Amino acid sequence: MFKFRMLLWVLSKLMKKAAKKNPKFREQLAGQDMAFQLQTEDGKAVRQFVVKDETISSKGKAHSNPAFTISFKDAHTGLKILTSKDRNAFMRGIQVKDVTISGDLSKVMWFQGISKYLKP
Repeated sequence: MFKFRMLLWVLSKLMKKAAKKNPKFREQLAGQDMAFQLQTEDGKAVRQFVVKDETISSKGKAHSNPAFTISFKDAHTGLKILTSKDRNAFMRGIQVKDVTISGDLSKVMWFQGISKYLKP
């Protein structure tokens, strides 16, 4: 559980850094005003991300009204999928129900598009 929570925290730091230093990433944030969250199915590990004014903020708790939520079966599965070098790991996780998505699917696609900018 700790490693998954740490990964979500690091992801928030990478997003904040990209929002400050990467003009292409900032372009993707333009016009977005929403919250989303990543979590385990049981909600024991959750992190919200709020996109507003071309910036990203984050908290280690659930948001009351996220545009979308990506839930992983458990912390181990979330860690494995999010750190996988296999580009199809996420889609395979959805197919076998290790990953569930609720909310606006177009925003999920947006999130997948910005993930290419999130390199340490």
